[in-house]
Amino acid sequence: MKACTHITKVLCILVVLTAFHNYTTAGENYNPQADSAAMVIAGDVRITLLTERLIRLEWAEDKVFEDHATLTFLNRQLPVPAFTKEIKDGWLEIKTEFLRVKYKLDSGAFNAANLSINMDVKGVKTEWRPGMENKGNLHGTTRTLDGCKGSCFISNKQENTLEPGLISREGWVVVDDSKRPLFDNSDWPWVMSRPQKNQQDLYFFGYGHDYKAALGDFIKVAGNISLPPRFVFGTWWSRYWEYTDQDMRRLVSEFMIHGVPLDVLVIDMDWHITSLPSMYKDGKKTNDPANQGAGWTGFTWDRNHFPDPNDFLDWTNRHNLKTCMNLHPASGIQPHEEQYPAMARAMGIDPATKQYVPFDITNKEFVAAYTELLLRPMEKAGVDFWWLDWQQWGTTKIAGVNPTFYLNYVFFGDMERHRKVRPLIFHRWGGLGNHRYQIGFSGDTTIDWESLDYQPYFTATAANVGFGFWSHDIGGHMMGDQLKNPELYTRWVQWGAFSPIFRTHCTKNAEIERRIWAYPLENFYAMRDAYLMRYALEPYIYTAARQAYDTGISMCRPMYYDWPEEENAYAFKNEYMFGNDLLVNPITHPMEKGKPYAAQKIWLPEGEWIEWCTGAKLKGPQVVERNFAIDEIPVYVKAGAIIPMAPKMNNTDAEPVNPMILNIFPGSGGQASIYEDEGNNQNFKVGRYTFTDVHFKTTGRNMNIVIEPVKGQYDGMLKSRGYEVRLVNTYPPADVKVNGQKYPYNKYNKAGSWNYDGANLTTCIYLPEFDRNKRIEITVVSVEDDANKLTGKKGQFKRLADFVSRLGPVDEPAYEFGIVVRTSQTGLILTQKPELAVTEIGQFDMSWDKSLEIIAGRAQKHAEWVPRLEFLKKSESVPTETY
Repeated sequence: MKACTHITKVLCILVVLTAFHNYTTAGENYNPQADSAAMVIAGDVRITLLTERLIRLEWAEDKVFEDHATLTFLNRQLPVPAFTKEIKDGWLEIKTEFLRVKYKLDSGAFNAANLSINMDVKGVKTEWRPGMENKGNLHGTTRTLDGCKGSCFISNKQENTLEPGLISREGWVVVDDSKRPLFDNSDWPWVMSRPQKNQQDLYFFGYGHDYKAALGDFIKVAGNISLPPRFVFGTWWSRYWEYTDQDMRRLVSEFMIHGVPLDVLVIDMDWHITSLPSMYKDGKKTNDPANQGAGWTGFTWDRNHFPDPNDFLDWTNRHNLKTCMNLHPASGIQPHEEQYPAMARAMGIDPATKQYVPFDITNKEFVAAYTELLLRPMEKAGVDFWWLDWQQWGTTKIAGVNPTFYLNYVFFGDMERHRKVRPLIFHRWGGLGNHRYQIGFSGDTTIDWESLDYQPYFTATAANVGFGFWSHDIGGHMMGDQLKNPELYTRWVQWGAFSPIFRTHCTKNAEIERRIWAYPLENFYAMRDAYLMRYALEPYIYTAARQAYDTGISMCRPMYYDWPEEENAYAFKNEYMFGNDLLVNPITHPMEKGKPYAAQKIWLPEGEWIEWCTGAKLKGPQVVERNFAIDEIPVYVKAGAIIPMAPKMNNTDAEPVNPMILNIFPGSGGQASIYEDEGNNQNFKVGRYTFTDVHFKTTGRNMNIVIEPVKGQYDGMLKSRGYEVRLVNTYPPADVKVNGQKYPYNKYNKAGSWNYDGANLTTCIYLPEFDRNKRIEITVVSVEDDANKLTGKKGQFKRLADFVSRLGPVDEPAYEFGIVVRTSQTGLILTQKPELAVTEIGQFDMSWDKSLEIIAGRAQKHAEWVPRLEFLKKSESVPTETY
């Protein structure tokens, strides 16, 4: 839309608002009016049965109840649950299968004397009454970690308290919605104040320890967790730095040279004009007319840094890179901005006065002009989404409206309504209901082990309010005493690879380095492996994101969701499930001085788990202490899991996943359902997506694997696809057949054949492209039926090979080391000669013991060997004891 130079303020606003009115919404399900059959009204009280375990309790002195959506609760039009009601001796009693509500009629506002809800929590009769303290609340999240060292503020050393969550060990949670503002019923629902009157509006969640059910019902009434575009789950580059166009191009070239994938470029605030003569007085920066730091807010490209912004954005698009631009909007639109005249006229200000346009996010006319005149042109040029870096006041012109929440709502909703791509924002948590508008920016933390150690717990716990996509400054942001610590940054990157959003960042400090290739080679390789693992897991991660949308269960969530009665599920706060099949407990502390590994205590729940980096099979429930080199991450896979993965790629939009890699971990059987869609639009909401089901069963030496025909369709989907099936911790096969056709061995990764990855003890079967509407059946017969002999061998192969690679010349007689060198190459030998697998594995333990004996005999002359010898010895054992 052109600037409104020759039209009146009224006409300008009318044009802009008309553009808004014509949008169609594919987003939230705004049906705030519950079915009348679900309501029980008794005078000044209304009780609405939303589900059998979720009840809305209203008291209104004037007997007028609220049917508008609130900022948190949008949808009350749910199937009416089964319930009974009875009035006896002046008491109203309502029963569902799980809850019993009692209210004394005509007794006024809810209190401990006139209202109770009874339920059963794991066989214990539990009663709730208004005013009770919920001591078992498992917490949710908080607006930001700005200024924190770990969980504490640096300024006052006080704990950054997390808000209450939606689940509790008490078995119940009450959300008081009485004072939350409302949405009106306009085409784009807009916030309005709640009537000021005597009222109560409570939501009672009574789920015992069925935490997943509580979150599932929450999204029914509060909207789904957002499903971000697929590219979001790649890696993001972000740094507060005065980058130029040329700098950015050079940086991306370095990513490519070093084989590091990248999807998102976050352009911090220096893309816009931050310095003009008018912003200074006596050589010092002044505040602007909005009383904010001059130049902190901006909407006009700095042509010194970006001479041709359109060409820059065209370049990012051609390299499949998404651009996220930083906005600090608090200062409104200042006179130096290119779009100031149009914005001033739209808001009834004469541009000649040079009076700035105040920022007013709850003013629909302002938002209409702001988005149409300022944001839209840049979005059309190629800006993909905005980083709303709001750090200013906490109120708006409408009482109770948090500006953080409403910024998120407005930007997300505007993008949803006027753009074809999937809506996406990057900002802080704004309160309950903000799960609909993500990604979260956790803020500026210190660079130290304390901050790293807090982030896994903080992230998993945010799942308790559905805010499942926190993005942290990987590496930390500022201060601290670890600015140049390669070990700390490596462990932070490894945590980032198994976090919801993988974004590096830091403040303006030349001493801080975030390019992983600028670190020592050992650290660079470890970090690049983490980057590559992240991209390999993209099909698994994207499937977990869709599961979060459907179920309310975030991909990164606490252990107590699945094991609510296990004390260790609560005690191991940094341990979490990453999707349904991966248990992660990242290293967040340094190695003990002089040792080449970090020791980590890990709780394994009931069942069998495979340690990904070593292949060790461990049985739960137990607490184990395991040891991890700098390039190893404590990730455990459920026995029988099928983990879908992608081939190596530069970014997620480079090409479709083909072949799809299916990692099948040992177990009696397992299944997976792999989700795909177009990746960056709203069509998935109208059924344009697919699921591919895969399952297997193992009996003795025989394994049967089935890839079912694809279910569903979407535009641009692959009609045929190849697969690479990897059978982890297996001996080489004696026979492989696909749809009855025998597949031969071929050491080159040729479609229609199999080979063996000895280093990872993995059988690899390469399928050509098949019609995705056809069923594929794979039968594999192993040469050996006792795969338990393989447990932990992968780790031993790798760790002995690492030791030998560091040796250099050995003391004479050198021939004594021959067995050590050969044993260190067992993985390679098995790759070259898979037919020797049974013999080599059978002899390995003896060769391992002899190798360690030889190393120990020489260690008296080589003190530097001693800690690595200790590490090798620790690699032998697979613990079975319970701590």
